[in-house]
Amino acid sequence: QVQLQESGPGLVSPSQTLSLTCTVSGVSITTNYYFWNWIRQPPGKELEWMGAIDSSGNTYYSPSLKRRTSISRDSSKNQFTLQLSSVTPEDTAVYYCAREREFRRVYSSLPMVRGQGTQVIVSS
Repeated sequence: QVQLQESGPGLVSPSQTLSLTCTVSGVSITTNYYFWNWIRQPPGKELEWMGAIDSSGNTYYSPSLKRRTSISRDSSKNQFTLQLSSVTPEDTAVYYCAREREFRRVYSSLPMVRGQGTQVIVSS
């Protein structure tokens, strides 16, 4: 059974870099062929796809966040990581990591294979 778990700070100061890690169990993140995604939902707003890394290590980013976003992986730990720089209060959201078999950028609902989500607040 595949399980994903997000971890990281719940509170980040403005202008700092947010770093979140998704730990995956039950399948290797290098197993072909999956997309490992980061998605967020700000309070009162829709789901927003942020980016993904595929089984081969290729990365994909939302155009609106590309300048501030970096996704990487540690295959030895079966983890992938999101870094979001220069955060502002508008980056306050619940952040999810998720697995997909196909590449997608639009989410009207939470994906089936995902972590439970982690709340991140950007505030001084």
